[in-house]
Amino acid sequence: MHYNIEAVPARNVAGFHLVGPWEKTVPQGFQQLLLWVETHHLRPEEWIAVYYDNPDETPPERLRAATVVSVPAGFAVPENSGGVIHTEIAGGEYAIAHARVEEGNFGKPWLLFFNSLLGDDRFLPAPLPCFEVYLNDGNADGFWEIDMYIPVQKKSK
Repeated sequence: MHYNIEAVPARNVAGFHLVGPWEKTVPQGFQQLLLWVETHHLRPEEWIAVYYDNPDETPPERLRAATVVSVPAGFAVPENSGGVIHTEIAGGEYAIAHARVEEGNFGKPWLLFFNSLLGDDRFLPAPLPCFEVYLNDGNADGFWEIDMYIPVQKKSK
């Protein structure tokens, strides 16, 4: 899979922290996020899923994720926003790849991306969360266009 290494600025985000199998919690989290965004008349620039754990090392019931939207600097969580987190996605060097997800199979492009990155002779994944940015509404279009971000660090020689 083709990817680029880029310096990425930190992202100010707000949304919901989730624990459990990603195939269940992430869609539910986006439903909850959509309701919150609509209720508070927000206009997010980006819709993002953040993944905190390695699914090869963490049992499904303990997998952590967040469904968030980007918010401007100085954003304050509105009243009546129970459970909403306001946090930052760390900036830094990331490997970035684009994928088209069909039939809800988000795992396939991530696996291809990680396998490609693990073969890189210059960089390796850094111990920070990965995330994906949604470029369209897959519920309306029948597919999702996403950009995937894996934090990286240079390999020591």
